[in-house]
Amino acid sequence: MVGILSEMMKKEPSGQRVRNQVNKDDTAMLLYSSGTTGRSKGVISSHGNLIAHVARYIAEPFEQPQQTFLCTVPLFHTFGLLNFVMASLTSGTTVVILPRFELGEVLAAVEKYRATTLILVPPVLVAMINKADQIKAKYDVSFLRTVRCGGAPLSKEVTERFMEKYPTADVYQGYALTESNGAGASIDSVEESWRYGAVGLLSCGAQARVVDPETGLVMGVNQTGELWLKGPSIAKGYFRNEEEIITSEGWLKTGDLGYIDDDGFLFIVDRLKELIKYNGFQVAPAELEALLLNHPDILDAAVIPFPDKEAGQYPMAYVTRKPESNLCEKKVIEFISKQVAPYKKIRKVAFIDSIPKTPSGKTLRKDLLKYAISKL
Repeated sequence: MVGILSEMMKKEPSGQRVRNQVNKDDTAMLLYSSGTTGRSKGVISSHGNLIAHVARYIAEPFEQPQQTFLCTVPLFHTFGLLNFVMASLTSGTTVVILPRFELGEVLAAVEKYRATTLILVPPVLVAMINKADQIKAKYDVSFLRTVRCGGAPLSKEVTERFMEKYPTADVYQGYALTESNGAGASIDSVEESWRYGAVGLLSCGAQARVVDPETGLVMGVNQTGELWLKGPSIAKGYFRNEEEIITSEGWLKTGDLGYIDDDGFLFIVDRLKELIKYNGFQVAPAELEALLLNHPDILDAAVIPFPDKEAGQYPMAYVTRKPESNLCEKKVIEFISKQVAPYKKIRKVAFIDSIPKTPSGKTLRKDLLKYAISKL
């Protein structure tokens, strides 16, 4: 029997067919965080959280409705699940799903399916910059119009270099986390993308405050502190109450350091747990990594807090060189020393074939730290 959905929705369900009532506060899914700074934790999301996420895409439709997305992130990751399984269906966009991320396969799919939008993490943008000549000689990527980037801070230099190499594509940043179910901030226009370093304006329905992690006091405009988020998309908490991250007032403590400027744009500096404490000074690894990625002989890099008896910690860099490069530790240290304050200097460098990352492309600094300590 064929029925019309609109007519079916007008009828009251019979008691026999409704076996279990599902409420918006009931648990809908359990996703696990990336675990880049510690043990991976189960994030409890409700049906209401997911409804709020999808509703945002209805309220804020894409500026270019005929986009073709290339899904380059795992569907078990919050971004892949929320955006490519849920939101894309709502907005009616075309999505091409790849079985795994491999840069050559991604670029071949861009050409084959005329993909207009890519979702990437900063290290992949850097790889595409370094291999731009080979890429454009082998693949037609002229269909690309938008590259959306997240997972780590993206520097102005990398953004400009990418747009220089791929002039048809605009680079938009965004920010969210597993615990926020898509709530955060995003760049959604070319004009906004010129605000280099910003991850955008707050998403629909989201509230934010910046809090001093030491005193708990709410900070003012352009002052850096821990970002707290609030809204209907915020998860219920962690499975088995492993850690309290939601305040009694419903604020999610993101663990990310950032600030909000006079125009309401959000800037993310780094993870609070990943700050390097050098002689009482705080050093953000992401800042040093962005500088390292600007070196012409460096393919990828990660900075970790190396333990030191006198200073407490100091910045150590793991670097992946270009195949033909003979870059040495001294040259790397000098390159950074010229650009930063003395307490931010990199004091140790090790070269590695590849930087360990999660399936979604985030750097696993904790694995590098374990490896560095094992060599002591």
